[in-house]
Amino acid sequence: MVKFQDSDIDRTFAALADPTRRYILLRLEEKPGLSVSELARPLSLKLPGMMKHLDVLSDAGLITRVKSGRTVLVNLSVGPMQEAMEWLKRYERFWTSSLDRLVALVEKDSAQ
Repeated sequence: MVKFQDSDIDRTFAALADPTRRYILLRLEEKPGLSVSELARPLSLKLPGMMKHLDVLSDAGLITRVKSGRTVLVNLSVGPMQEAMEWLKRYERFWTSSLDRLVALVEKDSAQ
């Protein structure tokens, strides 16, 4: 098997694969600048578990952390997601044509 170096987009998709990390990103979209404690509270995560998720998101470039006194504030960083979306758009034509064929099939069946 060939061993590849992790690229930025690989880290992005790996980070987005986890539902907890996607929820964290959703919260940061709704309320930028939340503290680590505020992010962990609704998830019932202990600080070490939350920090592991934040480390993965940070390594992927999806968040930034800023220390303000004793509090660490977390913000969303959308650059890596834009790169992932551009990659996905290359393949959009495949599922769009499949959906078009499905709609045509359903409409044909309902007309009979």
